[in-house]
Amino acid sequence: MRLRHIPGSEEEIAGSPYVVHSPFEKKGCWKEVFGNENPIEIEVGMGKGRFIMELAAIHPEINYVGIERYPSVLLRGLQKRALLELDNIFFMCVDAKNLADIFAPGEVQKVYLNFSDPWPKDRHAKRRLTSEDFMAVYDQILTTDGTVEFKTDNKDLFEYSLESIPRAGWLVKEFTYDLHHSQMGEGNVMTEYEEKFSSQGNPIYKLIAERK
Repeated sequence: MRLRHIPGSEEEIAGSPYVVHSPFEKKGCWKEVFGNENPIEIEVGMGKGRFIMELAAIHPEINYVGIERYPSVLLRGLQKRALLELDNIFFMCVDAKNLADIFAPGEVQKVYLNFSDPWPKDRHAKRRLTSEDFMAVYDQILTTDGTVEFKTDNKDLFEYSLESIPRAGWLVKEFTYDLHHSQMGEGNVMTEYEEKFSSQGNPIYKLIAERK
């Protein structure tokens, strides 16, 4: 689906205090960005930001970074962020393939992937956020006990992920084909897409991956 460009979105993002500007200069210095030693968790493809902002409100002891590559989408998140009193969350408008140039090894505790673009054509498989290429990127920035949590309503993408993640040298620690009716659903924080899809009766798939 083609994203509608919002005029002035780039300018508003550039002037926002909630966005980390020049993120490549922050590598290895994220504790200075937040002003504390708390662990950092990131969401790749945050959309409008409901999920990560709710997490930040629930867990003030954790620092969060929401990543969205499309300015018009990130702008919606910024509008919501302005209404909240939080000091443990920032956003970035970058491509996830560059994360290893933004975070130092071991600087991130957890990566969230929620309802990522499935890129259904085989020739686009490397663009999927659970591909071997992207898992290699997460491997470079996560702590030794760091994890990747992935949710989707796309069964084909989920089954692809169950195969691609082990191929990348990771272990699928837990997974479910029906998150909202499983033990993995305890304490689940929903995204906008998740609420919409589940209300239509669609099952939500989830997995948690860790290094072998």
